[in-house]
Amino acid sequence: SGWIDGFREKQGDVEGAYTWWSMRSGARMRNVGWRIDYFYVDAMLGKKLKDAWIRPEVMGSDHCPLGIELAL
Repeated sequence: SGWIDGFREKQGDVEGAYTWWSMRSGARMRNVGWRIDYFYVDAMLGKKLKDAWIRPEVMGSDHCPLGIELAL
C-alpha cells in the first residue's frame, strides 16, 4: 500500500523488539510480547526518516513508548 514501517526501515528485522506485553505471568520480564504499535510513513516522508526506536525499559503500562525522528 506504499506505507513504510519506520522502525523496521531504520532498525531492520530485530528479534524481540516488542511494544506490548500481557500483564499476566511476567511476560514483560521474559520479553514475550507483540509489536502492535507502529509509526507508518508514506514514501515521501520515509525519505526524511532519520531514526526510529522502541523504549522497552520505560515502565508504567503494558505498552512502551516508541518514536521517530524526521529531518524536516
